[in-house]
Amino acid sequence: MSELTDLAEKLKSEGERFAAIFSALTDAQWQADVYTEGTVWTVRNVLSHFVTSERGLVKLFEQVRLGGAGAADDFSIDRYNASQQEKTKELTPLELLEQYKSVRAESVTWVLGLRESDLETIGRHPFLKQTTMREMIKMLYLHNQIHYRDLKKALGK
Repeated sequence: MSELTDLAEKLKSEGERFAAIFSALTDAQWQADVYTEGTVWTVRNVLSHFVTSERGLVKLFEQVRLGGAGAADDFSIDRYNASQQEKTKELTPLELLEQYKSVRAESVTWVLGLRESDLETIGRHPFLKQTTMREMIKMLYLHNQIHYRDLKKALGK
């Protein structure tokens, strides 16, 4: 199996796992607070973050693949996240879940369209800073797993 196929499969299986987890939530669980320092984020906000961050990151990765530098030096993750939460505030959990499935499927397709040599391309990731495309792609699923640990705590699981 090629490394690209392996990365795409990890994204696909993790996406399916999270889709199933979010699909099983009750109305009350969607409103459970996950983060309470600063701006409060509920379970719904976390799913919104999964959708908007992945959508933006894959666009950034494609820019890097085409020779761009990546995230700007003055990029603020907090500002970006706040603006994206504002853009998605009217969406229902079900609408966000459908967007998550779609965004993740697009990410898998994008990874499968890369060349193995693209994995060595270096650019600036908003969190990892200067790194390879390989590490950027891995962070797509690691990022969600980090938030999922916090989500499980909030739901008492």
